[in-house]
Amino acid sequence: QIQLVESGGGSVQAGGSLRLSCTVSERSYSNDAMGWFRQAPGKERKFLAAITWSSPNTFYSNYAKGRFTISRDNAKNTIYLQMTSLRPEDTAVYYCAAANRWPFWTGEVDMNYWGKGTLVTVSS
Repeated sequence: QIQLVESGGGSVQAGGSLRLSCTVSERSYSNDAMGWFRQAPGKERKFLAAITWSSPNTFYSNYAKGRFTISRDNAKNTIYLQMTSLRPEDTAVYYCAAANRWPFWTGEVDMNYWGKGTLVTVSS
């Protein structure tokens, strides 16, 4: 069973930055497409950004563009989410997830694996 483990969450003041990491236990066809999502208290989970292990392409939701950057390190089986200019409304549990292909953010493709999440709290 492939496992995804997030890390890097924590508490930060508004305007600060954080870098989240997600390490995959192994890479395969079933998790070539990786993504970051978040779920704020009392709200639905939202897609943030996507990347694949096999190509340099990335994709962002409108509210992630400009402040969040997704990247990967194939040698470490790890993807990252660099977050800057954080706001209190960015407070959420951040999840990474994997699918065999994209565009999973449209709902056309199901995610095969999810991490347990890492909490980010942004104070004003």
